[in-house]
Amino acid sequence: MTETLSTPRRAATRLPGKALFGLFFAGFIAILTECLPAGLLPEMSATLHTNAALTGQVVTIYALATALGAIPLSRLTARWPRRNVLMVALAVVLVTNALTALSTDYTLTMVIRFVAGLGTAMVWPHLGSYAARLAPAHLQGRAVAIASAGTPIALALGVPLGTLVGSVGGWQIAFHASALLAGLNMLWMLATLPTKPGLPTDDRFRLTKVLMIPGLRTVLYALTAYMVAHNILYTYVTDFLGYAGMSGQTGWVLFAFGVTSVLSVLVVGTHIDHHLRRLTVGSTLVFAVSALVLAVLSGVPVLVYVAVAAWGLAFGSSASLFIVAGMKATGEAAHVAQSITITVFSGSIAIGGFLGGLLIDDLGTGSITWATLVLLVAAAVAVIGGRKHAFPKGA
Repeated sequence: MTETLSTPRRAATRLPGKALFGLFFAGFIAILTECLPAGLLPEMSATLHTNAALTGQVVTIYALATALGAIPLSRLTARWPRRNVLMVALAVVLVTNALTALSTDYTLTMVIRFVAGLGTAMVWPHLGSYAARLAPAHLQGRAVAIASAGTPIALALGVPLGTLVGSVGGWQIAFHASALLAGLNMLWMLATLPTKPGLPTDDRFRLTKVLMIPGLRTVLYALTAYMVAHNILYTYVTDFLGYAGMSGQTGWVLFAFGVTSVLSVLVVGTHIDHHLRRLTVGSTLVFAVSALVLAVLSGVPVLVYVAVAAWGLAFGSSASLFIVAGMKATGEAAHVAQSITITVFSGSIAIGGFLGGLLIDDLGTGSITWATLVLLVAAAVAVIGGRKHAFPKGA
């Protein structure tokens, strides 16, 4: 995956900041589009004439489409210039966000969101590998962390801002704004992002063979448990805060999550090339403790704030940690491994949203924190135990 850059020696020692910002912003828009309904469930439910659990499935269907589309669309566009793939993907996201804002029918909205998810399926598999190809070898981990940082920043700033905009001007305005951002991102990429050729197909890197590479399956298992846990809780965070008697403080709680998520990006981006294992173990354990506090002490508002802030710190750059772990474990097959990782990542979002809805309907809102905790314990066991290939010592 490492590429020799035909640039002056001085440039080869630095990261291409403008180009990486374009990749970062593409990830920001993708996750913003995916999770924006999480902060707008009451307003969207009123327009679509559904309850919160059903409306939450507009997140699930989006993630499901991304999961189903990541591998086949990655293979279909394998030979396309990388920038062209991202431009097509962002065009799909732009159009579908605008159409979502115009829809008042639940079934139609679900169809539009599925198509939007297919657009994102062409974004995620390329961000990490594209960033790595743009960076010098010793800074590839940092480049991937920057390109992947759009996820936590969107959750930290985009979703709360979308919630604020929706509360002031209606939820449709938030989707129109995200469509506009997609258009601006396309213009930025045209101006700053160097195009890279597609990747030739190679029988050595068929999916079945890549899955047999030592360490990858452990990374995928830990990623699944971690992301399902996160999305059970985050998709229904407004319901949880209502259960905790803090529905009027949703904006501030999400702000606390956001601030520490941004801090996480700064910390992980600085140290990911040399402390991958420690950061991943720490992320998993801190999130688990946060879930325990939310499960046991949800009636104490100050502790809810502390736990959510710790959750943001843990989650902020988790996507970067798992993506880089998968890339390091698979070496030359990293581009194929990333499409698998994105499928698992998006599938986990879909599963989390679906399970969260079931848990709330059947067992009540309080059950989502306990489900989150159980999954995080499973993730921690995998990360700590994967010291040989998945999350090796010294990585």
